[in-house]
Amino acid sequence: QKFLCSNCNNILKKALQTLCGHRYCQACLTWIVRNNKNAICQKCKEEDPNTLGEESLLAEERAFGDAAINKEISELRVHCVTLGCSWSGIMKDFEEHQSLCEYALIPCHTGCGHVVMRRKLADHLENGCVKNVTVCQQCQCSLASSEYQKQRQRKREIKQFPSIGFDYFLCIFFFQQSHSTSSASKDECCFSEVGCAFRGSKEKMKEHEKSAVGAHMLLLLQHMRQLQGTLCCSARAAQAFTPQPELSLKNKLHVFENIVAVLNKEVESSNLEILAFRRQSELDQNIIRGLELKIAELHRCLMQKDAGLSSLHKSLLFSEQASYDGIFLWKITEVGRKLQDSVTGRTVSLYSPAFYTAKYGYKVCLRVYLNGDGTGKGTHMSLFFVVMKGDYDALLPWPFRHKVTFMLLDQNNREHVIDAFRPDLTSASFQRPVNDMNVASGCPMFMPLSKLQSPKHAYVKEDTLFLKCIIE
Repeated sequence: QKFLCSNCNNILKKALQTLCGHRYCQACLTWIVRNNKNAICQKCKEEDPNTLGEESLLAEERAFGDAAINKEISELRVHCVTLGCSWSGIMKDFEEHQSLCEYALIPCHTGCGHVVMRRKLADHLENGCVKNVTVCQQCQCSLASSEYQKQRQRKREIKQFPSIGFDYFLCIFFFQQSHSTSSASKDECCFSEVGCAFRGSKEKMKEHEKSAVGAHMLLLLQHMRQLQGTLCCSARAAQAFTPQPELSLKNKLHVFENIVAVLNKEVESSNLEILAFRRQSELDQNIIRGLELKIAELHRCLMQKDAGLSSLHKSLLFSEQASYDGIFLWKITEVGRKLQDSVTGRTVSLYSPAFYTAKYGYKVCLRVYLNGDGTGKGTHMSLFFVVMKGDYDALLPWPFRHKVTFMLLDQNNREHVIDAFRPDLTSASFQRPVNDMNVASGCPMFMPLSKLQSPKHAYVKEDTLFLKCIIE
């Protein structure tokens, strides 16, 4: 099971392991992330939907190549399932075997529509493929490969005759005749090549061939005499221009020397071009490395600027939301989703933006548990007050002594929920902060959840609620 992809359930290809510990093919993970926003690991959903966490979110940059599992897969023993093939080996050699398997069925590349074993492709092309044609150099006719091979065999047999005579010409004629009849018109006499002008149907043609044997022989004899005269003239002309063996040999050697010289020049030219290409390649590689360094530097500068912009954005938001008179109104949106997150434990509590009791006063914030905390967990909404480390703590009196009032506003302005308390001066929650913020203190049973969600009241309206804090 560990060798299977969590998505396609096939053998892993370029395995990637996610933060949740499950494995995916590289292509599968890319496809899932591209086609699903905030994709969740399917295996995590199947195993335990209630324990889904941030680790179950799928992203390519959050996954890493699993070299160990890839090595194990590459060494798995496998065998070819093609009928008739007995190959077996390890996985990393299987793809190469697939491209060479003699028993694999492949389509004929000529487009004839046949699917044959790879080992029988050559025989199919030579004897059975209707689209594998060859053009005859004598008559320029297109012949099937099998027919062309037969004609070549006849020609080889004819050329085996030792002397030029009647038998030779007779064989040439019948070779030409048998070749030309494959493309001749069906209503012509087979002796039309030598001058017979008879035409007719197949029945009349048979009668003509029987009755005109003598005439055909005369036409054939005349044709052979013409061929013999032509051949003798050609032979004498060729003999007159045949050089002496010694001169011929010298001429051939001279030609070969010239060919070798030309080839040497081409080799030298090719070597110079290869050296030039190598030098240019080295220069290009240096340029590429320089550009990569510049890109890395620009990326680093961009990240620094992004961090600076993020810090400025946070400061701007804080300045917009900050209060300096001890009165703070906190608007919480998407209450339904955030309450569900609190129930499941995904986000237990929420912190408000910081605010101040005065321009140079105490820095404080609120912390709310929508599904309750401590004695109010699961039954009440809990609301707490937090003293934070501020810029002017050294000038302020400690412990914190001011009365704190909480309000949950009824958006119909009918029945606000109000609770107040005075700080316990001995509690660490109200001493001068040593860390960023002290331990929260307040009302664990501030508001029953049944009343919060009751349709009789408008504490939550349009999925939004308002909390108010007043420091006297």
